[in-house]
Amino acid sequence: MTQNYLQIQDDVVTDLVVWDGGSEWTPPANATMLIQITTPAIVWVLNTTKTDYVLTEVMGVGQIGFIWDGTVVTTNQSKPVVVSIEPLTTGVKQA
Repeated sequence: MTQNYLQIQDDVVTDLVVWDGGSEWTPPANATMLIQITTPAIVWVLNTTKTDYVLTEVMGVGQIGFIWDGTVVTTNQSKPVVVSIEPLTTGVKQA
């Protein structure tokens, strides 16, 4: 069965490896390999009111550059900015 693996070296996800489980493959000797889908990750998620981003733990979304603390990987990305889109109005204002 093909799965994605997070390759971790020096507490940083350095690669995302897709392995079919059947072909011969050996990870680097100094790497920790985690199955991506079962690894918790702390990432930025838009809150329910869609007014701010908050760090939230979700499963299976670890990426290259995330930091591993031995339990969870954490995003290395800056907090996104919420962009408020105002409705466009057209036409002529009537008195």
